[in-house]
Amino acid sequence: MDMSSFNLSATLSLFRLITKPSLILPQATIRNFNELPIPLNKAFEGKYKNVDIRAVVLDKDNCFAWPKENTVWKEYEPHLNRLRATHTTTLLIVSNTAGSTSDPTLSQSRLLATTTSIPVLTHTLKKPSCGPDIMAYFKSHPATGVTRPDQIAVVGDRLTTDVMMANMMGAYSVFVADGTMGREGLGVLAKMEQGVASFLLRSGFEAPDPSSPFEK
Repeated sequence: MDMSSFNLSATLSLFRLITKPSLILPQATIRNFNELPIPLNKAFEGKYKNVDIRAVVLDKDNCFAWPKENTVWKEYEPHLNRLRATHTTTLLIVSNTAGSTSDPTLSQSRLLATTTSIPVLTHTLKKPSCGPDIMAYFKSHPATGVTRPDQIAVVGDRLTTDVMMANMMGAYSVFVADGTMGREGLGVLAKMEQGVASFLLRSGFEAPDPSSPFEK
């Protein structure tokens, strides 16, 4: 096994689901990146009060890019440009490939930052455990105006990494259900996650309310 690609933090975090399975339930769901509301507040205002999204965290693989590629999927380029124009200084890419331990020389991270004109987070703990790194990044860039996790929206295609990370840190999440590969291209784990989430929703579970750490 390639230990650089093994996500130990995700494996350990799965034990959290035993006591709080709702951690994998998103606050909003879209089919693909082109359905992402701009500005992001629109994704949550119908259900939550006082939504104040100031920053957007983007997953890469099967979100706005084809897996293992570090360029924007051509069909999503215009929409990403619109998102970038709206959130000029508050976009951040957080990937479990580029910028992670799977990218030891950070060559993927540098290429991705160049092709997207968006900063890429460097992190040693993979999602869903790098929420503190995300908060540290935004706090070190005060121009973003981010002071609390409930001012962040995480956009990604995996329930046990992207969505779970958002819920663990108190942020909002937008789940990309199909992604660049489409529903027919989803892997076994992704399909299992979505099956579990559907069961939870039918059983009456709801996504956690995003919150400031001062409200916990």
